[in-house]
Amino acid sequence: MKKNTYYLIVGFIAILLVFVIWYSDLIHMSMLIVVCFIAAVALLYSLRRYVTDLIEDERDRKINEQAMMRTMQVFWVVFCAFSIGAVLQMLRVPTLPPSFGRIPPPPGNEPSPIPTPGSVPQGGPGEMPMGVPDTNHTAIKDTLPDLLSPRMIGYIQLGLLCLMIFLYVGFRIYYERKYGGWETDEE
Repeated sequence: MKKNTYYLIVGFIAILLVFVIWYSDLIHMSMLIVVCFIAAVALLYSLRRYVTDLIEDERDRKINEQAMMRTMQVFWVVFCAFSIGAVLQMLRVPTLPPSFGRIPPPPGNEPSPIPTPGSVPQGGPGEMPMGVPDTNHTAIKDTLPDLLSPRMIGYIQLGLLCLMIFLYVGFRIYYERKYGGWETDEE
């Protein structure tokens, strides 16, 4: 087996482990991911013995260096942009209902908590009269919904880290073709 094939197998196993993490969290069985991770590492060590082109020369080191550098140059932008968006979503403070912070009327002048059919709310549309509790929480309904839960953001970040392996393999194949890594030496 070639090195690139081995790296692709590593990437697929890493993605499978992300799904196992998700499933073990879903069924609340943390021991499942521990056992699967140990089995995956053992499988990868046993597959490593079948890699035929492990000989490293200057050209191979140059290919590895270029592929890793390009992978990091591309990947950090995508990962950082996603992480910044996720952090900003998690730090967003929810808005309070519009009736919060209003000065209550003096005692004895409290309006009825249930508006009469003919009463019109004071202020703009969606606002309740002063002293009437806002049971609909219109301000909370008007806020943007969370795009992803923090748990799902973590799973996507793990998936992106696994996909980085595939990006590395792609760059490695490109640089092997560019520097002649698949050709045989005549020495």
